[in-house]
Amino acid sequence: MRNMRAVARYGVLLLITAIFVTPLVWMLLTSVKTYDDAQRVPPGWLPDPFSTYGYGQIVDNAANPVLRWFVNSWAAATLHTLLVLVTASMAAYALARMRFRGRKVLFALIVGTLFLPPTSLIIPNFIIAERLNWIDTLTVVIVPGAASAFGVFFLRQFFLSIPAELEEAAVLDGANHWQIFRRVLLPLSKPALATLAVLSFLTNWNDFLWPVYVLFSPERLTLPAGLGLLQGAYVTDYPVIMAGAVLASVPVLILFVLAQRHIIQGVSRSGLKGRADRERPPSRRAPASRRGPFRCPPQGVGAGSGVSECSRRASRFLRWPYPK
Repeated sequence: MRNMRAVARYGVLLLITAIFVTPLVWMLLTSVKTYDDAQRVPPGWLPDPFSTYGYGQIVDNAANPVLRWFVNSWAAATLHTLLVLVTASMAAYALARMRFRGRKVLFALIVGTLFLPPTSLIIPNFIIAERLNWIDTLTVVIVPGAASAFGVFFLRQFFLSIPAELEEAAVLDGANHWQIFRRVLLPLSKPALATLAVLSFLTNWNDFLWPVYVLFSPERLTLPAGLGLLQGAYVTDYPVIMAGAVLASVPVLILFVLAQRHIIQGVSRSGLKGRADRERPPSRRAPASRRGPFRCPPQGVGAGSGVSECSRRASRFLRWPYPK
Protein backbone atom coordinates (compact mmCIF):
# COMPACT_ATOMS: atom_id res chain seq x y z
CA MET A 1 0.00 0.00 0.00
CA ARG A 2 2.83 2.36 0.85
CA ASN A 3 4.58 1.56 -2.43
CA MET A 4 1.43 2.40 -4.37
CA ARG A 5 1.13 5.74 -2.60
CA ALA A 6 4.77 6.53 -3.29
CA VAL A 7 4.37 5.65 -6.97
CA ALA A 8 1.26 7.82 -7.26
CA ARG A 9 2.98 10.70 -5.48
CA TYR A 10 6.03 10.61 -7.72
CA GLY A 11 3.81 10.21 -10.78
CA VAL A 12 1.96 13.41 -9.93
CA LEU A 13 5.25 15.21 -9.30
CA LEU A 14 6.63 14.06 -12.67
CA LEU A 15 3.47 15.24 -14.42
CA ILE A 16 3.70 18.69 -12.81
CA THR A 17 7.40 18.88 -13.68
CA ALA A 18 6.67 18.01 -17.31
CA ILE A 19 4.01 20.72 -17.50
CA PHE A 20 6.48 23.38 -16.35
CA VAL A 21 9.56 22.10 -18.21
CA THR A 22 7.97 21.48 -21.62
CA PRO A 23 7.63 25.18 -22.59
CA LEU A 24 11.28 25.78 -21.64
CA VAL A 25 12.46 22.85 -23.75
CA TRP A 26 10.32 24.01 -26.69
CA MET A 27 11.74 27.53 -26.39
CA LEU A 28 15.31 26.23 -26.35
CA LEU A 29 14.82 23.90 -29.33
CA THR A 30 13.01 26.56 -31.40
CA SER A 31 15.86 29.03 -30.80
CA VAL A 32 18.27 26.72 -32.70
CA LYS A 33 15.98 26.18 -35.72
CA THR A 34 16.06 27.91 -39.07
CA TYR A 35 13.31 30.30 -40.09
CA ASP A 36 11.70 27.80 -42.48
CA ASP A 37 11.93 24.95 -39.97
CA ALA A 38 10.18 27.05 -37.30
CA GLN A 39 7.33 27.84 -39.74
CA ARG A 40 6.73 24.19 -40.65
CA VAL A 41 3.23 22.73 -40.16
CA PRO A 42 2.89 20.54 -38.21
CA PRO A 43 5.81 21.72 -36.11
CA GLY A 44 8.56 19.32 -35.12
CA TRP A 45 10.35 19.06 -31.82
CA LEU A 46 13.92 18.56 -33.00
CA PRO A 47 15.62 21.19 -35.19
CA ASP A 48 16.26 20.06 -38.77
CA PRO A 49 18.85 21.31 -39.45
CA PHE A 50 20.50 22.68 -36.32
CA SER A 51 21.15 26.42 -36.77
CA THR A 52 22.32 29.44 -34.79
CA TYR A 53 20.36 31.78 -37.05
CA GLY A 54 18.35 33.29 -34.18
CA TYR A 55 21.38 34.05 -32.03
CA GLY A 56 23.23 35.49 -35.02
CA GLN A 57 20.38 37.90 -35.66
CA ILE A 58 20.51 39.04 -32.04
CA VAL A 59 24.23 39.76 -32.11
CA ASP A 60 24.48 41.36 -35.56
CA ASN A 61 21.21 43.32 -35.66
CA ALA A 62 22.10 46.99 -35.11
CA ALA A 63 18.47 48.14 -35.33
CA ASN A 64 17.51 45.94 -32.37
CA PRO A 65 20.46 45.87 -29.94
CA VAL A 66 19.36 42.89 -27.82
CA LEU A 67 22.66 42.68 -25.95
CA ARG A 68 22.30 46.34 -24.96
CA TRP A 69 18.78 45.61 -23.74
CA PHE A 70 20.16 42.74 -21.70
CA VAL A 71 22.73 45.01 -20.03
CA ASN A 72 20.06 47.65 -19.34
CA SER A 73 17.76 45.07 -17.74
CA TRP A 74 20.59 43.66 -15.63
CA ALA A 75 21.67 47.08 -14.37
CA ALA A 76 18.10 48.23 -13.67
CA ALA A 77 17.10 45.02 -11.87
CA THR A 78 20.28 44.94 -9.76
CA LEU A 79 20.08 48.56 -8.63
CA HIS A 80 16.33 48.28 -8.03
CA THR A 81 16.91 45.20 -5.85
CA LEU A 82 19.53 46.98 -3.75
CA LEU A 83 17.19 49.93 -3.17
CA VAL A 84 14.36 47.60 -2.15
CA LEU A 85 16.58 45.78 0.35
CA VAL A 86 17.78 49.04 1.94
CA THR A 87 14.40 50.76 2.24
CA ALA A 88 12.37 47.67 3.16
CA SER A 89 14.80 46.42 5.82
CA MET A 90 14.98 49.78 7.60
CA ALA A 91 11.22 50.31 7.54
CA ALA A 92 10.58 46.74 8.65
CA TYR A 93 12.97 47.10 11.60
CA ALA A 94 11.24 50.28 12.76
CA LEU A 95 7.79 48.66 12.54
CA ALA A 96 8.89 45.42 14.18
CA ARG A 97 11.12 46.60 17.02
CA MET A 98 10.57 50.29 17.76
CA ARG A 99 7.59 51.49 19.79
CA PHE A 100 5.94 54.75 18.72
CA ARG A 101 2.45 56.12 18.36
CA GLY A 102 0.66 55.22 15.17
CA ARG A 103 2.91 52.26 14.43
CA LYS A 104 0.04 49.85 13.76
CA VAL A 105 -1.89 52.41 11.73
CA LEU A 106 1.18 53.11 9.60
CA PHE A 107 1.75 49.40 9.03
CA ALA A 108 -1.91 48.94 8.06
CA LEU A 109 -1.62 51.76 5.51
CA ILE A 110 1.51 50.21 4.02
CA VAL A 111 -0.15 46.81 3.72
CA GLY A 112 -3.27 48.46 2.29
CA THR A 113 -1.29 49.71 -0.71
CA LEU A 114 -0.86 46.08 -1.77
CA PHE A 115 -4.55 46.03 -2.71
CA LEU A 116 -4.13 48.85 -5.25
CA PRO A 117 -3.90 47.63 -8.87
CA PRO A 118 -0.44 48.48 -10.26
CA THR A 119 -1.99 49.83 -13.48
CA SER A 120 -3.84 52.51 -11.51
CA LEU A 121 -0.49 54.05 -10.53
CA ILE A 122 0.94 54.36 -14.05
CA ILE A 123 -0.39 57.86 -14.77
CA PRO A 124 0.59 59.39 -11.38
CA ASN A 125 4.04 57.81 -11.58
CA PHE A 126 4.47 59.01 -15.16
CA ILE A 127 3.60 62.61 -14.18
CA ILE A 128 6.06 62.53 -11.28
CA ALA A 129 8.81 61.00 -13.44
CA GLU A 130 8.23 63.61 -16.16
CA ARG A 131 8.57 66.49 -13.68
CA LEU A 132 11.80 64.94 -12.39
CA ASN A 133 13.13 64.61 -15.97
CA TRP A 134 13.50 60.84 -15.61
CA ILE A 135 11.59 59.90 -18.76
CA ASP A 136 13.65 57.80 -21.22
CA THR A 137 16.37 57.11 -18.66
CA LEU A 138 17.15 53.97 -16.65
CA THR A 139 16.39 55.88 -13.46
CA VAL A 140 12.69 55.75 -14.29
CA VAL A 141 12.69 51.92 -14.12
CA ILE A 142 14.95 51.75 -11.04
CA VAL A 143 13.59 54.21 -8.46
CA PRO A 144 9.78 53.86 -8.78
CA GLY A 145 8.73 50.83 -6.82
CA ALA A 146 11.86 50.81 -4.66
CA ALA A 147 9.72 51.50 -1.58
CA SER A 148 8.20 48.04 -1.65
CA ALA A 149 5.16 47.49 0.58
CA PHE A 150 5.49 43.75 0.17
CA GLY A 151 9.16 43.93 1.17
CA VAL A 152 8.29 45.84 4.35
CA PHE A 153 5.57 43.32 5.25
CA PHE A 154 7.76 40.32 4.45
CA LEU A 155 10.81 41.47 6.42
CA ARG A 156 8.72 42.69 9.35
CA GLN A 157 7.21 39.25 9.75
CA PHE A 158 10.69 37.72 9.64
CA PHE A 159 12.10 40.19 12.18
CA LEU A 160 9.27 39.30 14.57
CA SER A 161 10.39 35.67 14.48
CA ILE A 162 13.84 36.57 15.84
CA PRO A 163 14.00 36.26 19.66
CA ALA A 164 14.08 39.63 21.39
CA GLU A 165 16.60 38.30 23.94
CA LEU A 166 19.34 38.70 21.35
CA GLU A 167 18.65 42.42 21.14
CA GLU A 168 18.40 42.73 24.92
CA ALA A 169 21.87 41.23 25.23
CA ALA A 170 23.16 43.69 22.63
CA VAL A 171 21.58 46.58 24.57
CA LEU A 172 23.35 45.49 27.75
CA ASP A 173 26.61 45.60 25.80
CA GLY A 174 25.91 49.24 24.91
CA ALA A 175 24.60 48.80 21.34
CA ASN A 176 22.23 51.36 19.83
CA HIS A 177 19.43 50.79 17.32
CA TRP A 178 21.69 51.06 14.28
CA GLN A 179 24.24 48.61 15.70
CA ILE A 180 21.49 46.12 16.61
CA PHE A 181 19.99 46.42 13.15
CA ARG A 182 23.32 46.04 11.34
CA ARG A 183 25.13 43.51 13.54
CA VAL A 184 22.30 41.41 15.00
CA LEU A 185 19.20 41.41 12.79
CA LEU A 186 20.70 41.65 9.32
CA PRO A 187 23.13 38.70 9.73
CA LEU A 188 20.25 36.57 11.05
CA SER A 189 17.97 37.67 8.20
CA LYS A 190 20.03 36.42 5.26
CA PRO A 191 17.34 33.91 4.14
CA ALA A 192 14.63 36.58 4.11
CA LEU A 193 16.88 39.12 2.41
CA ALA A 194 17.87 36.58 -0.25
CA THR A 195 14.20 35.74 -0.87
CA LEU A 196 13.21 39.38 -1.17
CA ALA A 197 16.20 40.06 -3.43
CA VAL A 198 15.18 37.29 -5.84
CA LEU A 199 11.53 38.39 -5.90
CA SER A 200 12.46 42.05 -6.44
CA PHE A 201 14.94 41.15 -9.16
CA LEU A 202 12.38 39.02 -10.99
CA THR A 203 9.69 41.70 -10.70
CA ASN A 204 11.90 44.35 -12.27
CA TRP A 205 13.47 41.97 -14.79
CA ASN A 206 10.10 40.81 -16.14
CA ASP A 207 8.39 44.21 -16.04
CA PHE A 208 6.97 45.03 -19.47
CA LEU A 209 4.19 47.60 -19.14
CA TRP A 210 6.04 50.38 -17.28
CA PRO A 211 9.19 50.39 -19.52
CA VAL A 212 6.99 50.53 -22.61
CA TYR A 213 5.38 53.73 -21.32
CA VAL A 214 8.53 55.56 -20.17
CA LEU A 215 11.37 54.34 -22.46
CA PHE A 216 11.42 55.47 -26.08
CA SER A 217 14.99 55.27 -27.38
CA PRO A 218 15.97 51.82 -28.73
CA GLU A 219 19.31 51.87 -26.89
CA ARG A 220 17.60 52.51 -23.53
CA LEU A 221 14.96 49.77 -23.68
CA THR A 222 14.96 46.86 -21.28
CA LEU A 223 14.84 43.29 -22.50
CA PRO A 224 11.08 42.55 -22.05
CA ALA A 225 10.10 45.80 -23.78
CA GLY A 226 12.68 45.32 -26.53
CA LEU A 227 11.71 41.74 -27.35
CA GLY A 228 8.29 43.01 -28.38
CA LEU A 229 9.95 44.91 -31.23
CA LEU A 230 11.28 41.67 -32.70
CA GLN A 231 7.78 40.63 -33.69
CA GLY A 232 6.73 42.22 -36.97
CA ALA A 233 3.25 43.30 -37.96
CA TYR A 234 2.86 40.54 -40.59
CA VAL A 235 5.76 38.14 -40.01
CA THR A 236 6.93 36.53 -36.78
CA ASP A 237 10.54 35.34 -36.67
CA TYR A 238 10.22 32.63 -34.04
CA PRO A 239 13.91 31.62 -33.82
CA VAL A 240 14.96 35.20 -33.09
CA ILE A 241 12.20 35.72 -30.51
CA MET A 242 12.97 32.41 -28.80
CA ALA A 243 16.68 33.17 -28.78
CA GLY A 244 15.93 36.45 -27.01
CA ALA A 245 13.67 34.60 -24.56
CA VAL A 246 16.49 32.14 -23.79
CA LEU A 247 18.82 35.06 -23.18
CA ALA A 248 16.27 36.55 -20.78
CA SER A 249 15.64 33.27 -18.94
CA VAL A 250 19.19 32.10 -18.25
CA PRO A 251 20.11 34.73 -15.58
CA VAL A 252 16.80 34.18 -13.79
CA LEU A 253 17.26 30.41 -13.66
CA ILE A 254 20.83 30.75 -12.41
CA LEU A 255 19.76 33.22 -9.72
CA PHE A 256 16.96 30.95 -8.54
CA VAL A 257 19.22 27.88 -8.37
CA LEU A 258 21.84 29.74 -6.34
CA ALA A 259 19.32 31.23 -3.91
CA GLN A 260 16.92 28.27 -3.68
CA ARG A 261 18.02 27.20 -0.20
CA HIS A 262 17.69 30.72 1.20
CA ILE A 263 14.29 31.19 -0.46
CA ILE A 264 12.86 28.10 1.22
CA GLN A 265 14.21 29.17 4.62
CA GLY A 266 12.95 32.74 4.23
CA VAL A 267 9.43 31.75 3.19
CA SER A 268 9.14 29.09 5.91
CA ARG A 269 10.18 31.48 8.69
CA SER A 270 8.54 34.73 7.56
CA GLY A 271 5.10 33.57 8.73
CA LEU A 272 6.17 33.01 12.33
CA LYS A 273 5.09 35.51 14.94
CA GLY A 274 7.74 36.63 17.38
CA ARG A 275 7.54 37.67 20.99
CA ALA A 276 8.00 41.34 20.24
CA ASP A 277 4.57 41.48 18.59
CA ARG A 278 2.64 40.38 21.68
CA GLU A 279 0.36 42.92 23.23
CA ARG A 280 1.31 41.87 26.77
CA PRO A 281 4.73 43.24 27.73
CA PRO A 282 7.21 40.76 29.22
CA SER A 283 6.96 42.34 32.66
CA ARG A 284 5.84 39.13 34.39
CA ARG A 285 9.06 37.40 33.55
CA ALA A 286 12.38 37.91 35.19
CA PRO A 287 14.24 41.05 34.11
CA ALA A 288 16.06 40.62 30.83
CA SER A 289 19.33 41.63 32.46
CA ARG A 290 19.17 38.68 34.91
CA ARG A 291 18.57 35.94 32.33
CA GLY A 292 21.12 34.14 30.22
CA PRO A 293 24.85 34.68 30.13
CA PHE A 294 24.55 38.50 30.25
CA ARG A 295 24.05 39.73 33.84
CA CYS A 296 24.13 43.17 35.32
CA PRO A 297 26.65 43.92 38.07
CA PRO A 298 25.50 43.40 41.70
CA GLN A 299 23.34 46.18 43.09
CA GLY A 300 24.66 48.41 45.80
CA VAL A 301 23.44 48.40 49.36
CA GLY A 302 20.38 50.57 49.98
CA ALA A 303 18.92 50.48 46.47
CA GLY A 304 15.29 51.36 47.02
CA SER A 305 13.71 50.44 43.68
CA GLY A 306 15.24 46.99 43.48
CA VAL A 307 16.10 47.47 39.81
CA SER A 308 19.65 48.14 38.72
CA GLU A 309 20.64 50.95 36.39
CA CYS A 310 21.53 48.31 33.83
CA SER A 311 17.95 47.00 33.80
CA ARG A 312 16.58 50.54 33.58
CA ARG A 313 18.79 51.30 30.59
CA ALA A 314 17.67 48.16 28.75
CA SER A 315 14.01 48.81 29.54
CA ARG A 316 14.12 52.43 28.37
CA PHE A 317 15.86 51.44 25.17
CA LEU A 318 13.39 48.69 24.26
CA ARG A 319 10.36 50.72 25.38
CA TRP A 320 9.26 47.89 27.66
CA PRO A 321 8.14 48.52 31.27
CA TYR A 322 10.53 46.92 33.71
CA PRO A 323 9.20 45.06 36.78
CA LYS A 324 8.56 47.13 39.86
